[in-house]
Amino acid sequence: MIKEKSIVTYKNTCAVVVSVLDNGKFNIRFRSAPASGAKKAVYSEQSVRAKDFVLLHEGPVSSLEAALDFADSSCPSADDIYNLEQTNDLFLKIRECHELLSLEEDDSAGDGGAAGAVGGSYSLEELASLFYGEFPADKAWGLFCALKNTVFFCQSLKDQMDGRIVFSLRHQEEIDAMVKKADEKGKEAQVRAEFIGRLKNKALLPEDYKFMNDVESLALGKTDKSRTMHDAGFKETPENAHKVLLDTGIWEITRNPYPLRWGLSTKSATEGLSSPPDEERLVVEGVSYAIDNAWSTDPDDAVAFDGKYLWVHIADPASTVDPDCSIDRNARGRGATLYIPEGAARMLCEDCLEDYALGLKEKSRALSFRILLDADGNIEDCSVFKTVVDVRRLTYEKADELMDSPELKVLFEIAERNVARRIKSGAVMIDMPEVHVNVDPETKKVFIEPVVHQKSSAMVREMMLLAGEGAAKFAFKNSIPFPFVSQEEPQIPDEIPEGLAGQFRLRRCMRKRSVGVTPGMHCGLGINMYSQVTSPLRRYSDLIAHQQLRAFIDGRKLLDKDTMLMRISEGDAGAMAAKKAERNSNLHWTLVYLLQNPEWRGEAVCVSVMEGKLPQFSIPSLALETYLDVPGGIDLNQAVTVRVSKINLPELTVEFAVA
Repeated sequence: MIKEKSIVTYKNTCAVVVSVLDNGKFNIRFRSAPASGAKKAVYSEQSVRAKDFVLLHEGPVSSLEAALDFADSSCPSADDIYNLEQTNDLFLKIRECHELLSLEEDDSAGDGGAAGAVGGSYSLEELASLFYGEFPADKAWGLFCALKNTVFFCQSLKDQMDGRIVFSLRHQEEIDAMVKKADEKGKEAQVRAEFIGRLKNKALLPEDYKFMNDVESLALGKTDKSRTMHDAGFKETPENAHKVLLDTGIWEITRNPYPLRWGLSTKSATEGLSSPPDEERLVVEGVSYAIDNAWSTDPDDAVAFDGKYLWVHIADPASTVDPDCSIDRNARGRGATLYIPEGAARMLCEDCLEDYALGLKEKSRALSFRILLDADGNIEDCSVFKTVVDVRRLTYEKADELMDSPELKVLFEIAERNVARRIKSGAVMIDMPEVHVNVDPETKKVFIEPVVHQKSSAMVREMMLLAGEGAAKFAFKNSIPFPFVSQEEPQIPDEIPEGLAGQFRLRRCMRKRSVGVTPGMHCGLGINMYSQVTSPLRRYSDLIAHQQLRAFIDGRKLLDKDTMLMRISEGDAGAMAAKKAERNSNLHWTLVYLLQNPEWRGEAVCVSVMEGKLPQFSIPSLALETYLDVPGGIDLNQAVTVRVSKINLPELTVEFAVA
C-alpha cells in the first residue's frame, strides 16, 4: 500500500511520497539533476499518478536524504558491475546470497527440477531479508541500486498490476559470458584511449590507421560527424579532418578531396551508348574543322563555310540518349563532365567518344546548325539538320598558321564581324589570366602553364556563340521548350582603369547567368537570345537541347516547359557542383605546386586599391589573387615580385609577401 513516507522509483531515481491526494494522485519529492556547474543538489516535488512510479518500500522512510546517503555510501559502483573481485561490503553480501540461492536451486533441480533453467524470482524484500534479516526502508533504494549494479541478478517487472520489483537469479554460465564480454570491451576501450592519446600527439602507429575511417569520411564530405575527431577534442569540420590526416601522414598533400566532398564521382559514366542509329542524314560537302587545344580528347564541334552558309557541326549523342533513359538520368545527375588536373570524369562514358566525337573517324555524324548571316554578321536564318560530315582536326596553333588559307580565312572574318556586332550590342569583353594545371599521374608532380589565347580559339568561340544564338532563335521561332541562357545588364562605371586592373574591375561588375525556358537578353555576350548547344558530350543542358531539337525535326513529342525546367534545374545543380569542385581542385593543386617549389618567385600586378584596405593583386602565372602590404604604397597595374609566406592546404589559403 502506498502512503506517506513510502519510498518509490520515479524516472530511474529515488523519490519519497510526501502526501496522498484526494484525486488519487501522490505528491512525491526527488532529487533533480543539477544544472551545469551547480554544486548543490536540487530537490523537486511533483504530483503524479500511481502508474508513473514503482513502489520500493511502504515505509516509513526517515527522509529522502537518508535513503540517498545510504545508496551513495554503500552501493558498489556501476563501473565495477563486471568486477567480481571488488570488496564492497554490500557487493559481497549479494554475491554470498547468489551462491546460497544457486545451491538451493541446484538441489531443487536434483530432486526433479529442470537443471539449467532460468533462476527463480525474488522480491526486493526477500533478498534484503537474506542480507540483513530485515528490510529497512532507509536501505531500500540502496539495495535496489546494488542489485542492479551486479551481474548476479537481473531486474524484471513481474505482476505489473502490483508494480512489484523482482530480481531473477543469473546462472554462472551467463555471468561468465557477461564478464568475458565486458573484459573484451574494457580492453577495446583501453586500446582506443591509447590511440586517442597518440592522435592528439600526432604520433600514430600503422595499426592505428584502421581507427581513422570516420575522419576520412568527414574530410571527404561523406558525413558531418566523426567520433574520433570528437573524442580527440578536434572540431568536426572537413577542413580540420583534412589537417589531421595530413598531420598524421595518412594523407599525402597530393590527396584531392574536393570532387568527393561535392558529391561527385571521379570516374566517368560507365553505361555504354548504343551505336549511332541508321537514319536519314544530310551529307555536308567539303571539309569541316574541329579546332581545339592539343590536349583535348573529346572534340565535339567543327566549323566550315560553304560560300553562303556558316556550318557549325556538333556531336550527336542525343541520337541514342533518349529523354529520361538511364543514361540521361545519370548525365542529369552529373550535370557536366568534371575536369580536374588529375583527368576527366565524363558525363557520358569514355567509349562513346569513338562513335560520337567529331573527327575520330573518316565520317562523323553530327547535329548541324546552318546559319545564314547578313552583311553585318546578324543571323538572318538558322536551320538544324542531322548530318554526316567530313571533319579534320586542328590544334589552335596549327589553325593560327592556316588562318589565311581559303578554308579558314572567311571563318576568321565572320568571327571579327561577330565580335564587332556583339560589342555594339553591349557585350563586355574580359581577358583575365588563365592557367592550365596538370598533374603527372605517376610522380604527382604539378605543372602550371599559362593559357595562351590563340586567335583561332577566339574564332571558335565566336562560331559557338553564333550556333547558340541560332539554336535559340530556331527554338523560339518553332515554339520548342528550350534551355535559354540569359544574363542581366552589368552596372559598369563610367571610368574603367586600363590594363589588368580594368579587366578585374569589369569582372566584378558582371551578374550571374540564369538558365530557364524563357528567352532573355544575355547582356554579357551582347546577344538578345542565346542557348548553349555546342557541348552535348560534356554539358547536360546542351544534351537536353539536342533532344528537343531532334524530337522537333523527327516530328516526335516534345518535353513540355515544366518538365524541361525541372530537368534543367537538376542538371544545372550538378554542373554547379562540378564547377566548384573544379575550382577547388585547381586551387588545391596550385598550392601543392607551391609546396613542391618552395623557392618560387613570381610577378603580382596591383588590380585594386581601396582606402583602408590592403591593395589587391593578381598573380598571372598562377591565376591567383591576393592582398599584399606594400610599404610606400602602390599604383594600379604596378607589378612587384612576390614569394609565398604561408600555405594552409586544408583551408585552401595562401599568403604572399613582397620578395
